[in-house]
Order: sequence, then structure tokens, then C-alpha cells
Amino acid sequence: MKPLFQLSIATLSAGALAFPLSAPLQAQAPVGAVVTLVMPAGDFGSTKFTDLLVNTLGAARGFCGALDKSYQVDCLAERLGKMASDIPEDSDYAEVKQMLDNASREMEQLARSNRDSGKPRASASAGGSLPQATTRPLTPVSAGSIASVNEQAAAILDRTQTMLLRSPDDEGGKSLHYARIADAIGSNKTLLRSA
Repeated sequence: MKPLFQLSIATLSAGALAFPLSAPLQAQAPVGAVVTLVMPAGDFGSTKFTDLLVNTLGAARGFCGALDKSYQVDCLAERLGKMASDIPEDSDYAEVKQMLDNASREMEQLARSNRDSGKPRASASAGGSLPQATTRPLTPVSAGSIASVNEQAAAILDRTQTMLLRSPDDEGGKSLHYARIADAIGSNKTLLRSA
């Protein structure tokens, strides 16, 4: 987590500070005010953002687990894709974004390749304390293929989890964040293995 620095402006008569950046940044406040600045210190990511990813993965397991088993693989694919699209491109989590997006695409293709043509593609939504809704219709997997598809989807999640755990560490604590995200991905495999 990036440390927060508080700066008291009590001694400045004009109340303006300028920091040398590509373009000057000025913080203006009345004399005596406290300005909080977030300064980069080489730490990886944000504990709060990692918490959000972990909680979103947990919510996906609950959301998709409540659906008919034929829709669960594509539901997880859609939820991973939604998470990936919500991660900013230029953040510390860009690598996580790419891994989640790849897993999402592979699982979506797996569901489409094993589609149950007797069931419709369908959107899903749930209310409650964490309302969710799919961003696209989900593809059902044929009943005869569910066990095999779930096994293959679990292998995709396994591979994603392993890539996160093997990602090179840095001095800012990247491995701790990645380990938490990998653990949350692993918890979604239990949904697939219980089918």
C-alpha cells in the first residue's frame, strides 16, 4: 500500500504548493488546512483493490453456483471477463487483468464448443446485498459434457492460479497480492468439482 503523507500548510501565507511533475500540480487550501497526498513509494498495488478482486471472485462463486449446472462454466467465464475489463490497463494489476481475460476467453470457448442446443442462451441476475447481472447471455453446456467441461475449466483456473503464484516478485509485495488472488481463483474450482 502506498504510504499517505500529510502536509500542514499552516506556515504558508499563499497556501499553494507546487510539485515538479511533467506539468505542475498545485494544491490549494486555506492556511492551517491539512492536505493528504498519496505518494508512490515502490509498493505494489493496493490492499483495498486486492480485497475487491478477492471479494468479487468469491461473489462470482456464489452467483454462478446458484445457477443451473449447465450455465456455470460460462457464468464463471463471464464473471472473470467482467473483472478483467474493470481493471485499469495501466495499473499494477495489468498482468492480473491479462490472465483473467485469457482464462475467461478459454472458458467461454469451452462452453460454446460444448453447447446444449436444446437450452437457450440466457442472462442471469441476482439481487441482495451484492446485486449482480451478467453482461451477456450465458451458453449452456450439454448434460453429457458437463463433467468433462468442468474438469477442463478447472484446469484453466488451475493454470491461471499457477501463473499468478509463479509470477516474479518485486520488493513491493506483489507476491502477497497475487497469492491472495490465486487463492480466490482456486476457491472457484470447488464449484466446478462439486458438479
